[in-house]
Amino acid sequence: MPYLLVLYYSRNGSVARLAQAIAAGADEVSGIESRLRTVPAVRADHEAPASDIPDDGPLYCTLDDLADCAGLALGSPGRFGNMAASLKYFLEQSTNEWVSGRLIGKPAGVFTSTSTPHGGQESTLLSMMVPLLHHGMLISGVPFSEATLHNHSAGGTPYGSSWVAGADHKTPDAEVLRLARHQGRRLAQLALRLDDGNR
Repeated sequence: MPYLLVLYYSRNGSVARLAQAIAAGADEVSGIESRLRTVPAVRADHEAPASDIPDDGPLYCTLDDLADCAGLALGSPGRFGNMAASLKYFLEQSTNEWVSGRLIGKPAGVFTSTSTPHGGQESTLLSMMVPLLHHGMLISGVPFSEATLHNHSAGGTPYGSSWVAGADHKTPDAEVLRLARHQGRRLAQLALRLDDGNR
C-alpha cells in the first residue's frame, strides 16, 4: 500500500504532536497509510546514533523509507530560522535518491514549532522546502480555505502547519492540530492522485 512518510525531528514534543496529527489526517484517506519516522539527534562530537532503534517513539527513518514514499510531510523545530541539524544531516545523505530521481513528482509539505512568535517559523518552513525542491518534489501548503489561518495567532501558516510552543513547551492546541490533520489528509489525497498517474 502507498504511504505518506511523516518524517520529523522533535526535541520537546510539539513537532512530534503535529506529526501525529498529520499522520492521523493521512490515515483518514482510503487507499494510503501514514508512516511515522524520526531521525537521531546529532552533536558536534558524533554523527551516528548509538543504536539503530530509538528507545521510544517511531523508528529512525531509512533512505528507502524516504525514496519509496508516495508523499512526504517533513517537520522540524525552528533553529535560528532554519531546520534542526539532525534533520538536515539526514537529508544531506540522500544524494543517491537525488541522482536517481526517486522523489521527482511526489507531493511534500512541511511543518514546524518554535518557542517564540518571531522564532523564524516561515523561514524554517522555507528552509525545509529547499532540499525537497532539489529532489523535484511538488510542494503543497495549507490553503487559506482553512478558516483557522485567518483567525489563529498561536500557529498555522500557508507554508505549512506551525505552532508557537513558548518557553514552557505548550502542547499544540485543538485548532492547530486540526490544521495539521487537514494538511496530512490533503497530502495523502495528492499522493494518491499522483501515484495513480505514475502507474
